[in-house]
Amino acid sequence: MDPLGAPSQFVDVDSLPGWTDAHEAKQLDSHQNPVEKAQVGVRSPFPYREDINAKIILWKGDVALLNCTAIVNTSNESLTDKNPVSESIFMHAGPDLKDELQKLKGCRTGEAKLTKGFNLAARFIIHTVGPKYKSRYRTAAESSLYSCYRNVLQLAKEQAMCSVGFCVINSLKRCYPLEDATHIALRTVRRFLEIHGESLEKVVFAVSELEEATYQKLLPLYFPRSLEEEIQSLPYLPADIGNAEGEPVVPERQIRITEKPGVPDDASDEEGLEADLSFIGSHAFARMEGDVDKQRRLILQGQLSEAALQKQHQRNYNRWLCQARAEDLSDIASLKALYQTGVDNCGRTVMVVVGRNIPVTLIDMEKALLYFIHVMDHIAVKEYVLVYFHTLTNDYNQLDSNFLKKLYDVVDAKYKRNLKALYFVHPTFRSKVSAWFFTTFTVSGLKDKIHYVESLQQLFTAIPPEQIDLPPFVLEYDARENGPYYSSYPPSPDL
Repeated sequence: MDPLGAPSQFVDVDSLPGWTDAHEAKQLDSHQNPVEKAQVGVRSPFPYREDINAKIILWKGDVALLNCTAIVNTSNESLTDKNPVSESIFMHAGPDLKDELQKLKGCRTGEAKLTKGFNLAARFIIHTVGPKYKSRYRTAAESSLYSCYRNVLQLAKEQAMCSVGFCVINSLKRCYPLEDATHIALRTVRRFLEIHGESLEKVVFAVSELEEATYQKLLPLYFPRSLEEEIQSLPYLPADIGNAEGEPVVPERQIRITEKPGVPDDASDEEGLEADLSFIGSHAFARMEGDVDKQRRLILQGQLSEAALQKQHQRNYNRWLCQARAEDLSDIASLKALYQTGVDNCGRTVMVVVGRNIPVTLIDMEKALLYFIHVMDHIAVKEYVLVYFHTLTNDYNQLDSNFLKKLYDVVDAKYKRNLKALYFVHPTFRSKVSAWFFTTFTVSGLKDKIHYVESLQQLFTAIPPEQIDLPPFVLEYDARENGPYYSSYPPSPDL
């Protein structure tokens, strides 16, 4: 018998076959073009991982019947939506669930909120609100749907849950194209498991008969069950595979300005990201640059135009971006040294860098540079600010000035143009001197954007405390050095 004397209609997740166990790796349909041997050396951005596949279950059935730690309910902002998933959950959970939901006072699109499972076999229910889909607001819808899946997973991690049963969050009532939504769902779960795989044992995708075929078709792209299936699936990944956490990338990053608008590029130029990606691991990148020595000589002689210099820089950056998208950067992501949080008082995206979490002497710094580009490429298309926590860093965590110079030289012009402020939190005298030398003699245009912040209270005048995720050791250090802070401060346009 199941909990609370419920009949055996409840299904234990441990009894369900896993994604790897239930299906043998299959060849793609015979009408599809076979993968050329030349591409075998190119790994998918979602490489074959047996440990991750072991956590995935595709199950055709009612999510309300799953016996797992938590199941997901898709609803509207008042949490009163009448759809098949919600109605089944309410029916099996009993009347206490409605009373509990009233205490939540709704849920915004993209958010996730937690209640008990009551009469369900699942201990908890995670409620989330998927976006309404309109083609002209596609970018916003993609970001909101990503937030649904990401916030559910984050909540599961924070509550130390072992297993989560996902319904298909994009309901038919909200008009979201099933295949587009499935791409977002699968890659968000994949990226989360790459970074936080130790926190979850099972993730179940509970689908209907109508949805099963789409999931069967797309799961091999993000969870290939063999190296062969990984290579076969690579050509069918969408152009936008999201950033390092699976978040959709805004379309602006795909816009490329030619030197002569309206005139087709030389066919041999091979500047597109697709062309770059197809030659990873070969000498094609060198071929893209032409005669490097000749170009450097022309630069020194002042014979290359400014437009040509910009074009060359953009080509080099595209090369780095392609490599970043293809590389497995999960080890760097797990450091939690760079992450996106909320917005500042001016509505600009806030990115956090935690100096203490960067073990400079132990990691591959070139991979760190690739990870920075992967995460920041779509952020930098709009105005943003950086918050660097220098708190309790030591020589073991100090970024070398040569690395910073290389990063500054590699990144696209949009990074420098749209960076509006760099908040240097808990600086030491030595770090201030180093920063002054670096911004005075090594790079230009950065000095006026740096703000030295001695306390969190000072930082909160520019960024509300609820808009920034602070590492616990930063809070403890600041409370020890500056006294406890309060949850709200009068807004200020700048520090």
